[in-house]
Amino acid sequence: MKIVVIGGTGLIGTKLAALLSGHGHEVVPAAPSTGVNTITGEGLADVLKGADVVVDVANSPSFEAGPVMEFFTTSTRNVLQAEDKAGVRHHVGISIVGTERMPDNHYFAAKIAQEELIKASGIPYSLVHSTQFFEFVAPTADEGTWDDGKVHIAPVAWQPIASDDVAKILGRTAVGEPLKARIDIAGPDEVRMDEFFRKALAERGDTREVVSDVHARYFGSELSERSLVPVGEATLGEVHYDEWYAAQAGR
Repeated sequence: MKIVVIGGTGLIGTKLAALLSGHGHEVVPAAPSTGVNTITGEGLADVLKGADVVVDVANSPSFEAGPVMEFFTTSTRNVLQAEDKAGVRHHVGISIVGTERMPDNHYFAAKIAQEELIKASGIPYSLVHSTQFFEFVAPTADEGTWDDGKVHIAPVAWQPIASDDVAKILGRTAVGEPLKARIDIAGPDEVRMDEFFRKALAERGDTREVVSDVHARYFGSELSERSLVPVGEATLGEVHYDEWYAAQAGR
């Protein structure tokens, strides 16, 4: 297959492209650095010629309400229109577990809008909703740090996943038949969010105190018990956080 990976030079895109190439597929990473700009449409028609599948893992450079909505809606419309003209047979999109439970979150609202465009496009699709990546532990802790220097984290369910597992599941989805539906994916271990961050920061030698706070916001939104974890059936990754962190520390 010829598979175009939109956002193919980022964290997930790079891993996904390598995996698919290793299985004999023709993989083309598409990003501004490779001459493809999904906001202006530059390069889209050329890169999609002969493509069987498009996997869109591009991310917005801003999480602010206006810019993030503009990025995901404009980029997705341009990609879908180009796919339609090129005869692409399968569009794979990535989103976040819990988007529909926190529509007040600007980023989540933009991902919902993106998903609605994909569903309405007429192009066969598969949607993969993922929990948070292990790689985002430090930025999440920074986001939760208040003026008191303490990290305020809600005592709710938390089930992060390794980006390697995300790439593997996306790869399997991309080469399969379109689901015309979504799947939820998560890490193998469900834990308490506050306890997880307390342990994770200590392992990193980060001395910030983690405060369990039911009103702590997650990138602008208060959380309920299961806001960020799958409700119902989910595909679980294989890599545990401790294994992942030990591998990172050993590099």
